[in-house]
Formats: sequence, C-alpha cells, structure tokens
Amino acid sequence: MFNIGDKIVYPMHGAGVIDSIEEKDILGEKQSYYILKMPGEVKVMIPTAKAETVGVRNIIDKASADQVIKILEKDETKMDKNWNKRYRDNMDKMKSGDIYEVADVVRNLSFKQKEKGLSTGEKKMLNNAKQILVSELVLAEHTSQEEMEQLVENKINTSFMMFRSEEVKPESIVNKFIPFDGTGTND
Repeated sequence: MFNIGDKIVYPMHGAGVIDSIEEKDILGEKQSYYILKMPGEVKVMIPTAKAETVGVRNIIDKASADQVIKILEKDETKMDKNWNKRYRDNMDKMKSGDIYEVADVVRNLSFKQKEKGLSTGEKKMLNNAKQILVSELVLAEHTSQEEMEQLVENKINTSFMMFRSEEVKPESIVNKFIPFDGTGTND
C-alpha cells in the first residue's frame, strides 16, 4: 500500500507522486484509486487493489540512480539485427518496469539512432523510454527535468564517442587525397 506523497513508478508511464487517494464510481463499481501526478501536469488513476499487480513500485534511491547513470556510460548490449525482434525485446524490457532495463533501451536505441537512424516505431519507443527514465531520475536525484535530460544526453554522447566514434567517423576527404605524415611538410 502506498500513501499520499509517495514517489512511485507506473511502468510504461514513468514516475510521479501520489497526489491523493480517491474513491470513484466507474461503471457502477466503487473502487479506490491512487491519483498519480505525472510530469507535465498529467494525472493518472491507478486502482489501489491492482497497483502492485500492474507493476507499480517505489522510485529508486540515490545509489540506484547513480548505477542507472553508469549504464548510460557503457557500451551497448547486443541487440537483434531484425528490427521486429529488436522492437519486441526492447518492449519487454520496458514493460518489466525495471529502470536498469529502461536505461539499457535508451542507451542502445540512442546508439543505433546515431549510427544509422531508427524506424518510426523505434523513435517513438526511444522517446517514451527517455521520458520514463528521466521522470524517475528527476525524483530520485531531486533535480529538474531539463537538467536530467541534459545529463542523460551528455552521458550517451560521451559513451557513444568513446565506444563508436572510430567506427562511424568517415575518412576525411583531405587525408584520402593529400597524405599527411605529421611532420609539417608533405615531401
């Protein structure tokens, strides 16, 4: 059972704060609902009786947030080359509600986007995964959404440069036609 003011995560939607617990009559059935205030002034109703079965959990602590950020600093994990299988695998990771899996999806899809682009479905998934990741890290780190979005982007860009820059960097057209030996003269 969660209480008003608790910071919780609703898988596939992100993190928010329980604004209230209300009883609602929907389709002739009275139920108790958590009213979750999400980023962007969005409110979500979650039946209290089903909250844990749908994967609602408390947000991570500061130490876990640091571990999540470290995932963004690593090289991508192996993904299927078939976009359909890759999409299903990433969707399963996101549905798990595990923030470490969501961070893995964000990093992997970000790398793939930088390398060769993403399909429309994978772009949408990446945006959704980033929103879920950032919303939880904002609450865990007590920072603004803008600062956390910038941190996530910086970590991904740095790790991409570290692990992929040589693979993606096109050969300079100047070096291709004008050999440079590093001595300052080309004899």
